[in-house]
Amino acid sequence: MKNRKLKNSELIRLDVESYRNAPKSNLIVILDNIRSLNNIGSVFRTSDAFLIKKIYLCGITAKPPHKDIHKTALGATENVIWEYVEDVMEVVRKLQNDNVFVAAVEQAENSIFLDDFTVNPEQTYAVVFGNEVKGVQQKVVSACDAVIEVPQFGTKHSLNIAVCAGVVLWSLFAQMKNSTNE
Repeated sequence: MKNRKLKNSELIRLDVESYRNAPKSNLIVILDNIRSLNNIGSVFRTSDAFLIKKIYLCGITAKPPHKDIHKTALGATENVIWEYVEDVMEVVRKLQNDNVFVAAVEQAENSIFLDDFTVNPEQTYAVVFGNEVKGVQQKVVSACDAVIEVPQFGTKHSLNIAVCAGVVLWSLFAQMKNSTNE
């Protein structure tokens, strides 16, 4: 059996209006103090792929429009709903007050490995990704409802934030999608 790559014209893609009207996943992304514009753009693109409800950009995280964000986002900044809020703690508290389960993605005491973290598809989750060097701020980790850790088995024990977001968002999205299909 031979496999043939699909042409762009064969891919079933939503147009911008259809995307905006499509039901979104129960996932929210919080980017806190992300310094790389390429990482920000990559997270937008991943968020588009998994129908993320909203992205919060906090602290020093740059905002669209910016050519370096656009370079990796490939237009996803036009589709994905986003908001800039300077203080990440304001976002965490607001979401928790709205009954959103907020989890930091970090290596920490009492963290839950991503493959052991079980979602309730009816619950809305927000995941916080932190600075490329310093990670999620301790005050944010302490305020979160849980800490999710991506298990790693090599020597580095760190992932690029865009890669980490892709792994985490796919895992949570897949769990939600699979549990609604059962």
